[in-house]
Amino acid sequence: MSFGFFFIARRVLAWAALFLVLTMLWDSLPLPDVMPFFLFFFIAAVAVASLGLSHLRRVRMVADEVDAGSASSRQRRQVEIPLEADEAFALLDAAIRELPGVAHVDSARDSLQVRARMQSLATTGEGWVARTLEFLDTLVRASCGRVVATLVPGDGSSRATILCEPESDAWTDWFRVDDGSNFDTAEAITRAITRRVAERRRREREAVHQTRTEKELTVAKLSLLHAQVEPHFLYNTLASAQVLTRHDPQRADIMLGHLIDYLRRSLPRTDESMSTLGQELERSQAYLEILKLRMGPRLQVQVDMPEDLHAVAVPPMMLQTLVENAIKHGLEPKPGGGTVWLLARASEHKLAMTVADDGIGFGTEETRRQTSGTGIGLKNVRERLRLVYGELAQLSVVANFPQGVAATITLPLSSPPPPPVRIPGVDTGAEGTEVGHG
Repeated sequence: MSFGFFFIARRVLAWAALFLVLTMLWDSLPLPDVMPFFLFFFIAAVAVASLGLSHLRRVRMVADEVDAGSASSRQRRQVEIPLEADEAFALLDAAIRELPGVAHVDSARDSLQVRARMQSLATTGEGWVARTLEFLDTLVRASCGRVVATLVPGDGSSRATILCEPESDAWTDWFRVDDGSNFDTAEAITRAITRRVAERRRREREAVHQTRTEKELTVAKLSLLHAQVEPHFLYNTLASAQVLTRHDPQRADIMLGHLIDYLRRSLPRTDESMSTLGQELERSQAYLEILKLRMGPRLQVQVDMPEDLHAVAVPPMMLQTLVENAIKHGLEPKPGGGTVWLLARASEHKLAMTVADDGIGFGTEETRRQTSGTGIGLKNVRERLRLVYGELAQLSVVANFPQGVAATITLPLSSPPPPPVRIPGVDTGAEGTEVGHG
């Protein structure tokens, strides 16, 4: 209460001093009586007091406490923005541009400064009474404000200094008030910046939550696809081992050893989501050794995967799926059996893994369905490639020459590949290229 009385009294005294000086000047001149000055001073004092009360009341409605800082017509704010300079400047500029009553905004991105002019809400009345009151209001009320915001970049954050003040000089603050408009503008800018930062943080949290959810879904899908190992192979192998135990115990022991090795390498691992080309090759070789015991001379295997590629990270079970597909749909239906080739090449930051066979090829509808990617095995491979690599990986299935099918998985390499080693008569470079085995 005492501050409000002092705030109004100071401006009334300032106007009294001004009228006293004007009266002294007027009295020293051969002009009429000075009584109109006192009447005019009385009207101005009433206007100053009423606008002062209105000013304090409006500031009190916005702020919890009215003091010299909140009641001032010139407001200064410093706001810490937890963003880099470019993002913080864009946020500050947008917060100022969306203020109600902004008439003009100048942005200087290089100097990190924003200047704005607030539009006056005063209206012109009709008649001499309205014009007289408007003239008095102009004398005792500050003109429309301006906003000057400067951004100081820091390490990972920025500090905005915001000035909201009338366009008139500072000495006029002794005679005029702004009806709390600059205080309201400064608070509005601060709230806008806080809201935008909070909104940005909310979107970031939602993005992190969505990414975490998508990652969990991806891991779940990969685990499900990884778990879809055909059980018939296990049943057939155990049945073959049971028969061999009666007639050829030594071969049965060898088959069970390969089966144990295969199962050990095929169990899902929770500690890592990726395997290596070397580990996948060992798994496939264990599988093929079992098949060689079952199929005998009907199955031949040739492996050409350079040792310098064995450490390359690859998704698990993909090479194994291609090998199983080649055996099941290519060589087992063929009366005389055949050969399966396992090849790997690296070039242009990509790894190409190829499993080819000289089996029955695309001769039957069932084979066409499996090799076209509509079977469960190849569909799983395509889906897992999409989940892990997006559009950066691909599976191509083409006819081999002179007979059979060649399936190639192309993956991106995280590091530059070693120099490619070319073998005459073998080409596994591009999708749709036939893999020939003479």
